[in-house]
Amino acid sequence: MNIKKEILFRVRFAFIFIFLVSLGIIYSIFHLQFNESEKWGKKSENINFKYDIIQASRGNILSDDGSILATSLPFYKLAFDPSIPEEEIFDFGIDSLSYNLSLFFQDKSMNEYKRIITKARDNGRRYLLLNRDKIGYQEKKELSKWPIFREGRLKGGVLFEKIDQRYRPFSKLGYRTIGSVDENNKGTVGIEYSFNSYLEGNNGEVLKQKIAGNYWKPVYDGTERQPKNGKDIVTTLNVNLQDISESALLRGLVSNDADNGCVILMEVSTGEIKAIANFSKNSSGYYTENYNYAIQGMHEPGSTFKLASILAYLEDSDISIYDSIDTGNGEYKFYSEVMKDHKPGGYGTISIKEVFEKSSNIGVAKLIDDQFSSNPDRFLNYIKKFGLNKSFDFQIYGSSLPSIKESSDSAWSKVSLPWIAHGYEFMLTPLHTLSLYNAVANNGIYVEPNIVKEVREANKVFERFEDFNSFKIAKKSSINTVKELLKGVVENGTADNIKNSYYQISGKTGTAKKVINGKYANRYYTSFAGFFPSENPKYSCIVVIDNPKKYRIYGSDVAAPVFKEIADKIFISDKNYFEEIKKKEIFTSFPLIRSGYKKDLVSLTNYLGISNHSETENEWVRTKVIDNSIFWEGINAKSFLIPNVVGMTLKDAIFLLESRGLKVNYKGRGRVKKQNISPGNLTKNYKTININLG
Repeated sequence: MNIKKEILFRVRFAFIFIFLVSLGIIYSIFHLQFNESEKWGKKSENINFKYDIIQASRGNILSDDGSILATSLPFYKLAFDPSIPEEEIFDFGIDSLSYNLSLFFQDKSMNEYKRIITKARDNGRRYLLLNRDKIGYQEKKELSKWPIFREGRLKGGVLFEKIDQRYRPFSKLGYRTIGSVDENNKGTVGIEYSFNSYLEGNNGEVLKQKIAGNYWKPVYDGTERQPKNGKDIVTTLNVNLQDISESALLRGLVSNDADNGCVILMEVSTGEIKAIANFSKNSSGYYTENYNYAIQGMHEPGSTFKLASILAYLEDSDISIYDSIDTGNGEYKFYSEVMKDHKPGGYGTISIKEVFEKSSNIGVAKLIDDQFSSNPDRFLNYIKKFGLNKSFDFQIYGSSLPSIKESSDSAWSKVSLPWIAHGYEFMLTPLHTLSLYNAVANNGIYVEPNIVKEVREANKVFERFEDFNSFKIAKKSSINTVKELLKGVVENGTADNIKNSYYQISGKTGTAKKVINGKYANRYYTSFAGFFPSENPKYSCIVVIDNPKKYRIYGSDVAAPVFKEIADKIFISDKNYFEEIKKKEIFTSFPLIRSGYKKDLVSLTNYLGISNHSETENEWVRTKVIDNSIFWEGINAKSFLIPNVVGMTLKDAIFLLESRGLKVNYKGRGRVKKQNISPGNLTKNYKTININLG
């Protein structure tokens, strides 16, 4: 009996326990449903829904004439909601759609695509990424015409997810200056970084729902916020001048096997930078643009600084540049240190003008030491007045500060003044050096360098940059005198190798020894800074070539020829200068015209007044010179034959070859020197042709 009671008690206890638990569950259900439904509903939404960013299209970076230097092109990823199409539309179009997908992406068979899509539809999946490859806008338009997809997003379920990708139409031209963006579409260096706040725009938002397979599908419920695209940046850079500068610099670096180099080209009257080129040799021996030496590279400038020293001397004294000074036998002891001139045996007694033209270290140092040794701060104040002591508010972030000693510094000694006088014991960037030369070319008016003119929004000026610092650096008489000296360097001095009969260049060579492990070594930092044409300067320019390794080590032999090449090409390409060339009968020898598009070549030769004749109707021609006339000979006009493009510009060669269905690979710069497929072969036998330029 006791056992029976005990069993009955346990059964009753279990029943009561289960009953109480059931009541608790029922209470919890009612509590959740009626008291906490809003709370948990919001949490559920947060888990299954989220707002995602719609990336704004980044603004364009434009050259001075509106050419696009950097832009964002739209690309798309193809996704699909297989649950949306009605059964009739789906069944009718699935085979054709699968076939088109297989043919387009070439990664799966038609049957594989059909199986994947059908399975996703049967499982009720609301989002299917069909391929991770990015497609362009024209491809998007093509895909939009396919079966099922042609019904659009609401009836066909097709989803084109937009992704912007930064594109540079001129490839690596001005790469470091223009800059780049990271995976988040943020600028990392150059103009892209410095003007990121304008370029990036304002991102939008779209609601997304989490679906099977851990995918997030956009939900277009009207709450989405459209992005506001970035603004355009209009720079002062000129595409043609940038190309001229880069090409010349690269040739100079290669021919001298140098470590790195840079070029800055500036418009004299405005301070607008028309080109900045920077190259350095990488571990593979190729030259790439990965550091902006022009605005960040700090070096002892060497003899290009002698312009500042002589200008300070002229401002502080009444001595004529035709007065004489004894430079000695090539060595002179300033206090505890011996200074040397480049010429063995020295220059002896020469005029101050010759001191500058021949770049006598001793001559310049003696002038400055004699004039300012009792009060070196007076000399340093002139340097500050010339704008060399400060970092102007340059528009690209990261420009380096000048590093010039003060007489109160612990490192200052008696030898500091003569050594600073000829370009040592302090550091400048090439941009700071050029700014001084530009001020001299601009009749003594210093104009702050600038590289961005305005910000545009929808073709309207949003902000214009024009209030740049400008000030007078010296007396008119002093400026006129140093102009004469700079012209003399090219006409009679260290840079007479770049003298030109048709226009005059003014400038100064620079050769500075480099400090290696705390000591000056036989490695050289070569430069040439100046402006052209001398009488009415339009451009100022500085060329720097660091550590040339061949037999040439001086700025006159290494950097100056690069300057001349840039100046010559600009002079020839400028229509106003061309008139001067024609007046001076520059064509003492017949010009070399090889081949190209007949209409362009006839227009050019007619403009130059060159007699030219033709018996061919072909659009593409090569030249034959008879006496002082050009005769045009037709290039093979048959589209089924490989044409001869040797002698053509790259633009003409690519146009002609691609018009015949060939893909063109090219190396080098200049005109076509060689093609790997002989002219006259059938084009149908080839898909690709390689051409070498030089």
